[in-house]
Amino acid sequence: MSLKKYILDLRKRREKVQQGGGEKAIEKQTAMGKMTARERILALLDQDSFTEYDLFVEHEARDFGMDKKQLHGDGVIIGTGTIYGAPVCIFAQDFTVAGGSLGLMHARKITKIMDHALKMRVPLIGINDSGGARIQEGVNSLAGYGEIFFRNTIASGVIPQISVILGPCAGGAVYSPALTDFVFTVDKISKMFITGPNVIKTVLGEEISMEDLGGARVHAEITGNAHFFANSEMECFDQIKKLITFIPWNNKQKAKAFPPRPPKFDTPVEDIIPADPKEPYDVRDVIKAIVDDSDFFEIQELFAANIVIGFGRMNGETVGFVANQPLVLAGVLDTDSSDKAARFIRYCDAFNIPIVTLEDMPGYLPGIDQEHAGVIRHGAKVLYAYSEATVPKITVILRKAYGGGYIAMNSRHLHADFAFAWPTAEIAVMGPEGAANIIFKKEIEEADDPEAMRQLKVQEYKEKFANPYVAAAKGYIDSVIEPDETRQMLLHALEVSGSKVDYRPEKKHGIPPF
Repeated sequence: MSLKKYILDLRKRREKVQQGGGEKAIEKQTAMGKMTARERILALLDQDSFTEYDLFVEHEARDFGMDKKQLHGDGVIIGTGTIYGAPVCIFAQDFTVAGGSLGLMHARKITKIMDHALKMRVPLIGINDSGGARIQEGVNSLAGYGEIFFRNTIASGVIPQISVILGPCAGGAVYSPALTDFVFTVDKISKMFITGPNVIKTVLGEEISMEDLGGARVHAEITGNAHFFANSEMECFDQIKKLITFIPWNNKQKAKAFPPRPPKFDTPVEDIIPADPKEPYDVRDVIKAIVDDSDFFEIQELFAANIVIGFGRMNGETVGFVANQPLVLAGVLDTDSSDKAARFIRYCDAFNIPIVTLEDMPGYLPGIDQEHAGVIRHGAKVLYAYSEATVPKITVILRKAYGGGYIAMNSRHLHADFAFAWPTAEIAVMGPEGAANIIFKKEIEEADDPEAMRQLKVQEYKEKFANPYVAAAKGYIDSVIEPDETRQMLLHALEVSGSKVDYRPEKKHGIPPF
């Protein structure tokens, strides 16, 4: 046989395997409003950049009629490509092939590209669209999941790991995305759950839809398992591409720098916050007023909205922002917002991203529900994350900074590198009204005009404690600044701390309050 015939044979084999589960299966996938696995990879990566590996891998199962089934590529596509010219490793489960079910060879393909990503120190992107474990392969399927989970853990904090849920992700399969850094979901397409609706109906007698059980919006708003929510697959891919521009390729690098740009936000920063400390405002406007090009990329926007996290740039360099959101629950910390902030702080620290904290919060959320939900343990995660972080840490206190919340939000006492305060800052054990009612209880009760006396004592407390100057006098605040000086002070602080070295005791690892 001539060389040309060998080449033609190779091309035919490639074409056959690249059809996945065949025309009918592809038509069914399309009818569900879903792209195929190969289409997804090509849509996400730079044009003509994808190189596929293990195209001809087949399963080795022989039981339950599997010996008669040929599953092209064993239901998963793996390879490398580029996004904006930079290399990434990627896999995409192919639902048209046996429902994307995971068997031993399927898992080995995934672990192979995971090992490659870790060895080459490049991001790993996993597109999940699978019915779960391949029942016909029994424990081999479970072993495959375990190998994936182990690699997710070893790669954590070394390379970025991105999970994209574009179909079902059920049972044990959900734990791989849960171990990765960022999870992307699409409305009406993404499904994540441990136990399906049919099992719940059988065991508990409850009727529940798959969307209500584990749809994209559920995980973006309620569980916090998803970091991003999109209305279409293409919108999801655009979100991934934008995220990629903010993060470094591995933990030994810094994120790519961009040309510096001034903010373009219309409202001056000093006009954003109301004079009345009880009036809310959107802290994202403050961020947009100080970051380059007013471009703020928010993460977990729909979950625990009383805290805001995300990336922006200062002088062209990526910065992570953590900010209390007075629009929601007055910006208090609770169990969910503590988890959200702590995880993001640890991500930034792992990948050399400086952290800017904007503080305006009255403390931790009180109440029996929060106490029973473990607000002490969850709240301690924020303390741990800030204290453990060795990247540049800068705090600006905008208004309220009360009690344990003041300490938790990257105070000087947790070794913030710089702590600034606006003149509107109130730094105290509690709010002036509550403090005056306790401290001056007797004087107020015995006064001829208790309300007038109370107001007098509230003002007295404000002058003595609830202002930034007392903390500044003790060196807990480095400088009281005007709001319109915020960007310049942050730029200076980031420049000064750019070569920061923070020594810690030698140890295997700490024990955070998981």
